[in-house]
Amino acid sequence: MMTTNPDKGIVAFVSDCMRWAFTGGTVFKIYLAVVLILMVMGGVAYSRQFQEGLIVTGMTNIVSWGLYISNFTFFVGVAAAAVMLILPAYMLKDKDLQEVVIIGEGVAVGALVMCLMFITVDMGSPLKVWHMIPGIGLFNWPSSILTWDVLVLNGYLALNGLVPLYILYCNYNNRKPVGWKYMPFVFLSIFWAVSIHMTTAFLYQGLPARPFWNNPLLGPRFLASAFAAGPAVIMMVLIAIKEQTTYPVDINIFRKLNRIIVVSAVINLIMLFSEVFKEFYNFTHHSLSAQYLFFGLDGHDSLVPWIWTAISLNIFGTLLFAFGPSIKYRPRYLMLAAASLFTGIWIEKGFGLIIPGFVPSPMGEVVDYTPSSTEIMITLGVLATGALVVTLLIKPALIILRKHKEDAVETTASC
Repeated sequence: MMTTNPDKGIVAFVSDCMRWAFTGGTVFKIYLAVVLILMVMGGVAYSRQFQEGLIVTGMTNIVSWGLYISNFTFFVGVAAAAVMLILPAYMLKDKDLQEVVIIGEGVAVGALVMCLMFITVDMGSPLKVWHMIPGIGLFNWPSSILTWDVLVLNGYLALNGLVPLYILYCNYNNRKPVGWKYMPFVFLSIFWAVSIHMTTAFLYQGLPARPFWNNPLLGPRFLASAFAAGPAVIMMVLIAIKEQTTYPVDINIFRKLNRIIVVSAVINLIMLFSEVFKEFYNFTHHSLSAQYLFFGLDGHDSLVPWIWTAISLNIFGTLLFAFGPSIKYRPRYLMLAAASLFTGIWIEKGFGLIIPGFVPSPMGEVVDYTPSSTEIMITLGVLATGALVVTLLIKPALIILRKHKEDAVETTASC
């Protein structure tokens, strides 16, 4: 399928990658069909929102951020978590993680695409996106944190796209990547990964009228939760690859990801309990948002079952990773642990963070928020788009990496 001729150009590289990305068995074709159907349904729902405006969503003038921004906040963390593979793979020369670091970067690209799409649909109209383009849009530079967020998101997307593409292109042509051409960008991406999530945290911390977000632990907890949920997503992807493809994934990779997840998840839980203690030990009117979230307020308790489910899943997933069997590879067990932790952090970092920040309003109004069917369909469409992007990036990457490894073994044996 792939030649060792180093003169094959970009056109042949892209053509082969697209062909490999859409080639597969019956299960893969069903998966693609489901993804495309969800994307179409999301597009139809978004066309309605575009025509009628955000009135078709469950958001109001009180709760002005909902399902879209909740998912944006979470998936920024998933994207940032790629650094947990990049750092040991490139900086510490970990050979095991070097085998799968490009998979982590592919997941990061898919997460960033979803983040940018969630921001776009939350605007209500794509005609407003030009305001966010550097050099063209009307930025309030440099005081606007949103300006910084746009820059770091797009910059991190470029870094996670270009570096793996360069490495894959070299492997495609059986060339060794030239270190000075990509290593400076690897170092930059490590710093950039932290910056994208810290900047997102600063977006919330910088709003003085929302005391629920005015917490100095918000930024560090964003990173801790990201470094737990992100590797959990990558682990689920690796389990699917190991179980459904012939690409070899060493068991040591799962053990190392397990350690990263456990440490990050425990730190996240400690910070969460610290915040809960702060809110309720000396209860003030600034604690009303936390009361609304955890116990309900003035008869409004729609988020209470969500947050306690999230905390339970967080603890359950952390315990599974911490005390489960770490010697043998057990895909069902690891998938359960990863899915539990992922879901718990998704709820807690999404609905459990965004909605309570608006309730009660500065005027003391308490209003429940429930996403509309239009919001849900648009969200599913965005998630399906992200899944398709990850698939289109990872599937040909696995073929290229496997072929390059086989050629390297043959060359060594012949010598």
